[in-house]
Amino acid sequence: MNLELDGKHVLVTGGSRGIGLACAQAFLAEGAKVTIVGRQAATLDAAVAGLAAGERLQGRRCDVTDPAAAAAMVEEAWTSIGPIDVLVNAAGAAKRTPFNELSPTTYADAMTAKFHSYVNVFDPVVKRMGARGRGAIVNIVGMGGKVATTQHIGGGSANAALMLASAALAAAYAPSGVRVNVVNPALTMTDRLKEGLATDARARGITEEEAFAQAKARFPLGRMATPEDIADAVLFLASDRAGYISGVSLSIDGAATPLVV
Repeated sequence: MNLELDGKHVLVTGGSRGIGLACAQAFLAEGAKVTIVGRQAATLDAAVAGLAAGERLQGRRCDVTDPAAAAAMVEEAWTSIGPIDVLVNAAGAAKRTPFNELSPTTYADAMTAKFHSYVNVFDPVVKRMGARGRGAIVNIVGMGGKVATTQHIGGGSANAALMLASAALAAAYAPSGVRVNVVNPALTMTDRLKEGLATDARARGITEEEAFAQAKARFPLGRMATPEDIADAVLFLASDRAGYISGVSLSIDGAATPLVV
């Protein structure tokens, strides 16, 4: 299937590692122009070098929890390569915290790390897309926003808020030709997985190896998702082939959570 992404400008926050990096690589393979955004210069430079896409790729260092810095980054990306056709938000991850270690500060930190890091980018982008009359946004939001767990209350709350904002923006900007969707990955084989398993192991008094084995056993497909699994869904939702899909939150968990949504 031709996803008709050739020549489109795609901005990927959190694009220097994990799911964001897999998305960047997949969009480049479809012929798109890609701007990846990361906080750490060394990681960002390594990602740009590894993707090796020449003039179709640029890296921009930005702390997207800073609204002014995020707005400036969007302006620079828009003017340097061209209008942003697709935004993929993958930056920001709230730290997993056992419920008995929560405090007002950890809740606030979770909102800054996840909710605000997305809002600070999609607010200026969706307004520009709306004025232009077209665009697609895909927000990558963990399953913790749909299924509550005692180890991810702060982050799950931020995820749930993002899902509501995404659905509302989809309705608000549909008349302007902008689509907004969410993908909800469950545990995915990234570096961040190690952090989550360490928190789970500590809370339950088991080893990280035991936590990994038990987590893997929960998935009916017999494995956890890879970043590429998530990227494939993101590409479709971002493409014109999904032109009548907006306001959706798509669970990607290998049938681990039997929900009707």
